[in-house]
Amino acid sequence: MEAEKKYITAEELNQHNKPGDLWISIQGKVYNVSDWGKDHPGGDDPLLNLAGQDVTDAFTAYHPGTAWKYLDKFFTGYHLEDFKVSEVSKDYRKLASEFAKMGLFEKKGHGTLYTLLSVAFMLSLVVYGVLRSESVFVHLCCGLLLGFLWVQSAYVGHDSGHYQIMSTPRFNRVAQILAGNCLTGISIAWWKWTHNAHHIACNSLDHDPDLQHIPVFAVSSKLFHSITSCFYGRKLEFDPLARFLVSYQHMTFYPVMIVGRINLFIQTFLLLFSGRRVPQRGLNILGILVFWTWFPLLVSFLPSWTERVMFVIASFAVTSIQHIQFCLNHFSANVYVGPPSGNDWFEKQTSGTLDIACSSWMDWFYGGLQFQLEHHLFPRLPRCQLRKVSPIVQDLCKKHNLPYRSLSFWAANLSTIRTLRTAALQARDMASPVPKNLVWEALNTHG
Repeated sequence: MEAEKKYITAEELNQHNKPGDLWISIQGKVYNVSDWGKDHPGGDDPLLNLAGQDVTDAFTAYHPGTAWKYLDKFFTGYHLEDFKVSEVSKDYRKLASEFAKMGLFEKKGHGTLYTLLSVAFMLSLVVYGVLRSESVFVHLCCGLLLGFLWVQSAYVGHDSGHYQIMSTPRFNRVAQILAGNCLTGISIAWWKWTHNAHHIACNSLDHDPDLQHIPVFAVSSKLFHSITSCFYGRKLEFDPLARFLVSYQHMTFYPVMIVGRINLFIQTFLLLFSGRRVPQRGLNILGILVFWTWFPLLVSFLPSWTERVMFVIASFAVTSIQHIQFCLNHFSANVYVGPPSGNDWFEKQTSGTLDIACSSWMDWFYGGLQFQLEHHLFPRLPRCQLRKVSPIVQDLCKKHNLPYRSLSFWAANLSTIRTLRTAALQARDMASPVPKNLVWEALNTHG
């Protein structure tokens, strides 16, 4: 039977890595997923990023055991020649199997219920405070509370996107639209599109959209060479304006985070009204319309424009804490240029992530994402299980001499600012001539 098997080499497999010709290998068996991209729940970007490779670890991370039975219809009849599994991957797959046998992927706890109840309670307080109180202080507190509501609601949207938090897939989609589109104004379709690419290509400068913030931020001098974003399909121009802004990014980081939510609103509209294929576009647009109905209406009930501006800025300022947290998890970690590799899944996740150390009573505040490495290795694992598996992940990293970085919130901020400052100084000291008056250059080049 072994002699009857058909084989292809890794080099031959790698030739099938283009749209319309996507082959992958899982546990040594080769599958043709060329037509599956348009129906793939995670979108076609993960398939495109890993096409032509063995993707066993990524498949294990993202799919439950029930998904394996659907692979047969894509089987090409070929097996991968000289198929080998690294010792790290063996341990990782064994760990994932043990977690599954323990039922950790199914034990979701009651965190989602408590979060949803707290979000409903906070929304009631915000509406009551705006409508019934005439106190400026109360209105300010309502703005701050609304921002915190958005943070907690975003965690629900994140969790529902990674694993089923509700009893059925339909209810899960409803939770996504309510927690994301309707309550926060950020499309769950946009989040899935960018977030799946981020997980697959963690900290790749040209494949991970979460590191592509030119002209405002650059976490590495490699971005100074105007590399092409494989995610957005355009060049990330490091022009005079970008050089000027990046030169002071360690000073502008926190102010930009305060208004960072505006960018998320813009990105949502750009995707939903673009020519790209967007799953459930109509439902996503409807959810966004719900947000842009109730939020402006609520703000309009405030007695003056001064209080309205104060209310909006206060709410945005609170959400900046979450935006900062997302940056802390990756900005000061290792980066690379090029596509992700399916053969070093565990290594790439440990290299590109950073945990935030905190007490267990603060888990609700971080939404489980303080265990960023654990989440990247096991994205389907409910947040209530992340602290439990953390010591096991640490031991595995130690066994294979891989980094496991866990810093306090304060230390992680310092590390991030150091990274931004290093890149800022490099931007100022580049060998190519830079006019002394960067403000003049930026204004006169870009109006």
